[in-house]
Amino acid sequence: MSTASLPLAPKTGFWHNRAVKRFRSNLLAKIGLFMVVALTLACFVGPYLLPYDELFIDVRNRFAPPLTGGHIFGTDPLGRDIAARLFHAGQISLMVGFMAMIISTVIGTVVGVVAGYRGGWIGAVLMRLVDAFLAFPAIFLLLVLAAFIKPSPLMITFIIAITSWMEVARIVEAEVKTVRERDYVMAARSLGLSSSWIMFREILPNVIAPIVVAATLTVARSILMEAYVSFLGYGIQAPTPSWGNMLNGAQQYLIQAPWMAIVPGLAITIAVTGFNFIGDGLRDALDVRSQKK
Repeated sequence: MSTASLPLAPKTGFWHNRAVKRFRSNLLAKIGLFMVVALTLACFVGPYLLPYDELFIDVRNRFAPPLTGGHIFGTDPLGRDIAARLFHAGQISLMVGFMAMIISTVIGTVVGVVAGYRGGWIGAVLMRLVDAFLAFPAIFLLLVLAAFIKPSPLMITFIIAITSWMEVARIVEAEVKTVRERDYVMAARSLGLSSSWIMFREILPNVIAPIVVAATLTVARSILMEAYVSFLGYGIQAPTPSWGNMLNGAQQYLIQAPWMAIVPGLAITIAVTGFNFIGDGLRDALDVRSQKK
């Protein structure tokens, strides 16, 4: 038999993984990834490329429109460069979003895995706790907590996290219920492995796909919640900039200097839309049923 007639071995590796290929074929997912990467690079690299920092006051160029006097996004009432403040605020807003996602995902995953695997009264108590948190609109619960706690980036992160874990818990609990009677779980029980080992070493790796999707969407939700609370004056306080308090400071100048609201508003829109596109792309890529087609 000639070498040319031999069947080619299937390509392996990360880029040839079926889920990765499905994600790469999703146009909106690629657009979302580009938006998030570009925005992140702008926020963390952009400040080093600007001639001004977020605290510099250019008194002679107060309310300067975009592309005037070296200010690419214009200036605010004090003459501070909006681009510098936007990028610094982006660092804080993105870090709040990612940290809140990590904390809420960990809490929701632990609660969901335990409730789904244990079942019985333990599962009932945990899921009724989830229902109790869900009974309150998240934004009102967030505002109440923020009103009684001194606002800072760290505290706002924790407040958003403890009002965002319930959806993750519900998703994980439902997924664990579908796999807890699978053969590999029964085999682990027959070997005498502990419940914690089975839950977090056997079951959890097999329900990671919906957790990843939920985590991605939680980032977008956390960024939006931080902006909302800061816009209302209960979140991150000046002089520390965030996209939300930049909008708060711009509302009284909408006619005189509309760019003060347009620029941070666009940044929030890009971040939230980008993460939502990525989340939708991951959902399609990691969907086992769609991969069989």
